[in-house]
Amino acid sequence: MTTTTPAIKLHNTKTRKKSEFTPIDAKNVRMYLCGPTVYDRAHLGNARPVVVFDVLYRLLRQIYGADHVTYVRNFTDVDDKINATALARKEAGAVGTLEELVQQRTEETIGWYLSDMGKLGALEPDHMPRATQYIGQMITMIEDLIAKGHAYSDGAGHVLFSVKSYDNYGHLSGRSVDDMIAGARVEVADNKRDPMDFVLWKPSTDDLPGWDSPWGRGRPGWHIECSAMSQDLLGASFDIHAGGNDLMFPHHENEIAQSCCANGDDSFAKVWLHNEMLQVEGKKMSKSLGNFFTVQDLLQQGVSGEVIRLVFLQTHYRKPMDWTEKKAKEAEATLRKWRALTTGIEPAASAAAAVLDALADDLNTAGAIAELHKLASAGAAAELLASAQLLGLLTDELGDWAKAAKVDLSNYEHHLSKARQSAMETKDFSEVDRLKTAYIAAGLEVRMSKAGVELVPGSDFDPAKLEGL
Repeated sequence: MTTTTPAIKLHNTKTRKKSEFTPIDAKNVRMYLCGPTVYDRAHLGNARPVVVFDVLYRLLRQIYGADHVTYVRNFTDVDDKINATALARKEAGAVGTLEELVQQRTEETIGWYLSDMGKLGALEPDHMPRATQYIGQMITMIEDLIAKGHAYSDGAGHVLFSVKSYDNYGHLSGRSVDDMIAGARVEVADNKRDPMDFVLWKPSTDDLPGWDSPWGRGRPGWHIECSAMSQDLLGASFDIHAGGNDLMFPHHENEIAQSCCANGDDSFAKVWLHNEMLQVEGKKMSKSLGNFFTVQDLLQQGVSGEVIRLVFLQTHYRKPMDWTEKKAKEAEATLRKWRALTTGIEPAASAAAAVLDALADDLNTAGAIAELHKLASAGAAAELLASAQLLGLLTDELGDWAKAAKVDLSNYEHHLSKARQSAMETKDFSEVDRLKTAYIAAGLEVRMSKAGVELVPGSDFDPAKLEGL
């Protein structure tokens, strides 16, 4: 058990170095994670930042106290992709206005998302704002940016942010504006003063979701949503902003520009954390390669949320993560062993010092899991349980899959033990060999010693193969 609190060190994308984390206010440590655009099921890549930064949330709560951490993860519930799914439903004969179908789709998708992330062991954040609940705050922020000379209306319902009005644009991603124009598909439009200027507000048709504004009926651009929601819930300046590195440009770059210009200084998020992307069997996940799947797809295939979580955490968040079937099977076998070791055990008062130290070192979940293996090998069940639960593993909530698959093997152990005893007397080991072969074929590890016989289920254990023995 640990008696000291480790100092957290985090790799800040903005400074490009790892440094000690010191919160603005230790009584209210504040973190924002960019959440999903709710038009469809969450795919496996969408789940990685949720699981990774859920561990950070747990660590912050452990060190600063659960009542002193505020975690916000938003829902983008106004977007062209959502509108497209609703339009497709309407064209297929769904009843209701287009706006009603948009609302139905977002409610349905948010429900799916929360269910799926819960099955991966993710705690629900303290706040889960929806963009549509913060339109007023967005309009106020846009008006302020116009008044300060950082944004302009084209007179036809669009408001755009003037990128050249913010000198530090590009600092997060480390690219100049010229580099960004050359390397990105920038929409060049007649209403832009500069090709890099981005939309803060745009017109909406009468049948699509829209809100009254000084620039006419319309809806917000994507980037302004997170700036307005984080400012309202966490303040103009807060501790940590996290997300996938695919959001670094343009989304996070644009957030910084508009928020700092609204604040009148360079205050916004103090630390920026970005997780790397996910691959499947060594290849980028894509529908064209046939290796694209949702969290729900895996769950329906019988891969438990706890197994998915452990596979995720075996790779450091700043490294690309490769999902493989082999890793999933090995993770399941590991979790079965850990759950067997900790059955009926009360967790220790705190996680092992080595586990805490690993997590405090830029969220080194891979190092923390290596320490869990050491605890398991040493038979330190109580400390293993407390340490695993800090990572969101071996919790009661995630244990149903292991309970459901649990089979009483005592009768099979008894038969092999009797056959072994008889063979020692007759020197005929044919029955022992037959049973061992059958047990191994069913996915059991057969352990025989002077103390007796033990059967341990492996990741491919199939109880049906024991029938008839």
